[in-house]
Amino acid sequence: MALLNLLNAQLAYGEQPLLDRAALDMQERERLGLIGRNGTGKSTLLRVIAGLTSLDDGELKIRDGVRVVMVEQEPVLPATATLRESLIERGRLHDIADERERWRAEARLTEFIHRFELDEDARPESMSGGERKRGALALALACEPDLLLLDEPTNHLDIDAITRIEELLVKGPALIFITHDRAFLDRVATRIIELDRGLLRSYPGNYSQYEARKRDELAAEELANRRFDKFWAQEEAWIRKGVEARRTRNAGRVLRLQNLRTERSARRDRIGQIKLNVDSGERSGRLVIEATDLCKRFGERVIVDRLPLRILRGDRFGLIGPNGAGKSTLIKLLLGDLAPESGTVRIGANVQVAYFDQMREQLADDNTVAETISPGSDWVEIGGQRKHVMSYLAEFLFPPRRASAKVGALSGGERNRLLLARLFARPANVLVLDEPTNDLDIESLELLEATLQEYGGTLIVVSHDRRFLDNVVTQTLAAEGNGQWREYVGGYEDWLAQRPKVQTESARTLGTAPASIADRAAEPEPSRSREAGRVKLSFKEQRDLESLPKEIEALEREQHTLTAAMSEPDYHRRGTERIKTDQQRAAEIERLMEEKFARWAELEDKAKLAAAR
Repeated sequence: MALLNLLNAQLAYGEQPLLDRAALDMQERERLGLIGRNGTGKSTLLRVIAGLTSLDDGELKIRDGVRVVMVEQEPVLPATATLRESLIERGRLHDIADERERWRAEARLTEFIHRFELDEDARPESMSGGERKRGALALALACEPDLLLLDEPTNHLDIDAITRIEELLVKGPALIFITHDRAFLDRVATRIIELDRGLLRSYPGNYSQYEARKRDELAAEELANRRFDKFWAQEEAWIRKGVEARRTRNAGRVLRLQNLRTERSARRDRIGQIKLNVDSGERSGRLVIEATDLCKRFGERVIVDRLPLRILRGDRFGLIGPNGAGKSTLIKLLLGDLAPESGTVRIGANVQVAYFDQMREQLADDNTVAETISPGSDWVEIGGQRKHVMSYLAEFLFPPRRASAKVGALSGGERNRLLLARLFARPANVLVLDEPTNDLDIESLELLEATLQEYGGTLIVVSHDRRFLDNVVTQTLAAEGNGQWREYVGGYEDWLAQRPKVQTESARTLGTAPASIADRAAEPEPSRSREAGRVKLSFKEQRDLESLPKEIEALEREQHTLTAAMSEPDYHRRGTERIKTDQQRAAEIERLMEEKFARWAELEDKAKLAAAR
């Protein structure tokens, strides 16, 4: 029997339904990543499953005896003297009648508090958003649920905390979680569930596999809609031909046209995308920012210790490090918004900075959305083009009725989009973005990535989104403790491969980096010195060189067949063991192909060298 079944679910707030005859079934040990545009109803669906919200129609069946625990996006902790007491109260652990079971539950809670590196004696009201989220997650896992529901579990967390949670969840209970962190989805999800226009669609595998299949689906949907609209237009033209049409009109064709009109009006097109265009303004000088022996501390806490740094025109820096390492402070030092204790910061010629701040301090709650973008005017100028403020706001998914709304009434996602709109409404040859991905849905996030990739100026980014860093930055400045910062070439994955081995070993112990990545980082570069002295191919090498193309082709055929089977709509019904076996084989095929391609390239190079000699 399935863990849960959602049948013909209907739920609406306002005109558009959040759930429109949606269906979902879930088996034991599955981990479902729930994705969709902001406002589509993902959090509401979790509340339905948790029993906190009722359906308008349809049915939710959860197997008898299943313990469901939910951690909301912004968990509220009761105000008590200590974190431990607050979590015991939140989880109602005192209500457990069996004294031995209550003691075990509290012991598990203490264990997870320590695993999440929290101070159990801290006062909840003095804790950061990330600490409160980790506390709620610790309680949820300590309760040993059969089904865990997580709404944005990575919000407010740094990369170390995120990877630690990944390690716990992949070994944990059945799970449904909402996140916009694509790396997290890739690591944790065994199936992707997309909530789109009231319907739930299922995609076996992780987010990368979903992406490939979704591209094909959207292309097919667009083609079908174009064909439908063309046929509909032809029928509309026919019915309007006047006397000739009335003479040849038949009842069947008229009825078909009426059905086409009904079908077209019922079709819910995909929600629009944000349209981003960054004006990089005038070209800055070659030197953008230069720091020499930069130092800053707060009391005994050292933020920056003798940092040398040069940022040149066109550089794309990503700052990474745990919460509290001082990333935002370092940005303010580099921009001259905060004075260093010693050392100097020099800003180059013709530098125009646009700063996206993490705490949204640039937004005044009493202003309207339109006033925030263009105070005292109905027009904005972007890249030399004049646009009405309403048209510009529409590009960021703000309808006209929201233009007069107060900033204080906006959701987190709307505030983020508004700040991006305000930021991009001004020319800037240096963009500084402090956590720009917070509250953005995946489609908006990917569009922001594409826009930044095309941006011609200098970029400085703080983010805990690993995929975002890999796709946007070319240099990484990493906090390494005690005020030390070190520059690395590339994004997050490149930093993992290049960082000192002592850090890699520590990360592996804590579960903060996938072992495969750490192993790759520790592997030495293949030596070519031995090959230089042994140019001629041996009999085995010659045989391998001839057979490898056929072996790779066979693996590619198997991969294609397996991918097709895993893409079937009812694939998830084949049972967790079959799905697990297929996923393991898919990963093994990828590994074997990578090894065989590398071996083939190595042997071909050697054969060419032998021929040259």
